[in-house]
Parts: sequence; structure tokens; C-alpha cells
Amino acid sequence: MVSAGRILAIVRRTPILILALAVLAVAAASAFHTPAMAQEEQSRGWSLRDLLFPRRSERFEPPLDIQKARPKAKTRKSKPRLPAEPQTPIVEKTPDARAVLVVGDFMASGLGEGLDTAFAENAGVRIAVRSNGSSGFVRDDFYNWPEQIKTLIETEKPSVVVVMLGSNDRQQMKVGDVREQPRSENWTKEYERRTDALGKAIAEAKVPFLWVGMPAFRLPKMTSDMLAFNDIYRSAAEKHGGEFVDVWDGFVDENGAFVTTGPDINGQAVRLRSDDGINVSKAGKRKLAFYTEKPLAKILGLAAPGSVTTVSAPAGAPVEAPAPNAAPIVIDRTVPMLLGDPALDGGSELLGAAAPAKANPNLPGEKLVIEGKAPAASPGRADDFSWPPKSQPTTSAATPDTTTAINP
Repeated sequence: MVSAGRILAIVRRTPILILALAVLAVAAASAFHTPAMAQEEQSRGWSLRDLLFPRRSERFEPPLDIQKARPKAKTRKSKPRLPAEPQTPIVEKTPDARAVLVVGDFMASGLGEGLDTAFAENAGVRIAVRSNGSSGFVRDDFYNWPEQIKTLIETEKPSVVVVMLGSNDRQQMKVGDVREQPRSENWTKEYERRTDALGKAIAEAKVPFLWVGMPAFRLPKMTSDMLAFNDIYRSAAEKHGGEFVDVWDGFVDENGAFVTTGPDINGQAVRLRSDDGINVSKAGKRKLAFYTEKPLAKILGLAAPGSVTTVSAPAGAPVEAPAPNAAPIVIDRTVPMLLGDPALDGGSELLGAAAPAKANPNLPGEKLVIEGKAPAASPGRADDFSWPPKSQPTTSAATPDTTTAINP
């Protein structure tokens, strides 16, 4: 008889025997694979997974008639590209070219780019932009413009200074030991003092200057602040012999509201401002320069009222004087006929005045009113209805025949 221990040993070895039989079966099946498959297995290497789960040599593909048609990808229509803007040719500046010094904040930097384009073809004028994007009058501890402008003028030796400053000044200002709120009474007095100091520093350098005002912005509160700032800038510029350039109308609509898109210098609708409602686009920078060109060219002697000379003329070119105004044309106007002429009644006064003692019955007016007889019409006049028509009097002297035709 088989002992219990023997049976238990056989039961324990049964899983191992089953596994060994499975391995032998898989090995036998792999012996019937094609040589190509064998080469593929050898190139890939052997693993236990390949023995237990052999890979198919070919992928099963369903017939074409039962394959689901894949949707075709939608072709997106490409948007037509806008024509590239023509590049303005930039000529090389002459060594003695006069400098236009542009100072201020980030708005002044954009103005400088626009002026670069405006004077790109003028070899006698160069634009020197010396701006500080984060500067203003409020933080004079960060950048003090009345002090810095003296150094800049000494370095650049400009013929004209262009100022555009103030877009960063809507913040508290330290006046003494107190921080004043924007546009409060003490804040405004100190702000006026600092702007006046900048105008005075430029005037002491004996350099003509233009002060370009701020445009409107998207935020209504910021726009109202800029209007108040512009009044201060105008006062500081005119007090010290400068000229204020107002650009406000170029960046608002007919109702005075901020616009992102508006006409450029050629009247075409373009984007003037960026998405933040503060910065200006390339066309906006050119438009800022457009407002500054005329007074700037006037100071540089490149143009005059009524002159045909443009800003692209060389520096120092003779300016064509405007033609003298023609004498006014005297027009001999016919005095209108008065329907209520008192002379028709034989009087000398209008209706309502004292009537004459006795009217002359032989006057044309009396005959027309009392007897209904109109005065005789002159021969040939429109109211001459006589028949046959009366011949008009002819001149006694016969006019000579001036025709070249042959008389019979």
C-alpha cells in the first residue's frame, strides 16, 4: 500500500508537473513556426513571455468592405495675408545733422519711433530718444527730470527738445514728510512746481522745446486725470517760451471717447492702441509724430505756413516764401429793385409816414392804381405785346462788313 506521505508528496509535485507539461507543449508548438518567424524571434531575443504567449507574425486586417470609413480631416482655409507695409528707406545722417532730443516716459519712446519714421529720409535731422519708461514727476527720487535734462542737453546739444511725460504720475507723491493722494490740493501744487522746474531748466539752456500732451486712455478715471495733467503741461510750456502740442483729438471719437481703432495719418482705419488701452501701436506712434511734425519742422526751418517744403527737405534748405495774396476782386452788384418804392407815388417816405398833401394824377403809379392804366412798354421788352412788333431804333452809321465770305 502507498503510504500517506507518498501521496502527499505526489500532490505537492502536481503543479510542477503541470507547468512542465505546459512548457513542453509550447516548445513543441514553436518548433512548427516558419523559418522567417524563427529568424525574427532570434533577432528579437528569447523570453519566457514569448514561450507562454507567442506573438503573431502577421496582423489580422479586416476586409476593406467592412472597414469603417474614416472621416476626412477638414481642410482649413488659410486667411489671406495682409500685404506687408512698405519699409521706409532710412538714409545715413550727415555728421552735422541737427539733433531732436526726445525725453519722457514710455509714451515718449513711442513718439520717438514715430519721429524716426517721419524724418527717415532727411539726412540733416536725427532723432535722439533719451526716455525712461518708468519715470515721471512724482518719483523724483527715482529719476529727477529737471536735473537730468541739463546733462542730456549738454551731451546731445540738440536743436529742439521734445517732452512727453506724465503717464506714470497717477500715484501718491511725497510732499515733505506726507504722502499726498493724486490730484489733491497739496499734490497738485507740488506737481505744478515740478513741471515748472523742467520747463525752466530747458529755457535756461536756451533750446526751443515742444511739450506733447497725453492722449486719452481706456480707463475713464485715467482719461480725466490726463485732461487735468495736460492743462498743467500747457501752462508750464507757454510760461517758459515752449509750445504745447495737443494730440487729444487724434485718439478719441466724435464724442470725445477713447478709441482703439481710428484713422491713421492717411485717413485709413487702423489699430492705434494695444489691448491694455494704454500703449500705442506702430500706427499710433506715427500718428503721435504726425501732430509733432509741423511745429517741429517750423522750428528747424524746414517748413513755413503756405510753403511747399516738406520735412524731408535737407536741413538748412531755403524755404520757399508763400506767394503774396492777390488783391480782392471788386464785384459791381446791382442794387435790388424795391417793390414799395415811394417814388412811384410821388412821395419820398415809406408807408406809415405822413402822406403828401396831393398826389399827382399823371404819375405812373397813380394811373395804375386809380385808372388801371399801365405805362407803355418799351419796344422789345418782354411785356411789349404790340403787333406788328415795333422796330427798334438802328444806328445811323452802317457797320462795315467784316465777314470773309465772298459777296455776290
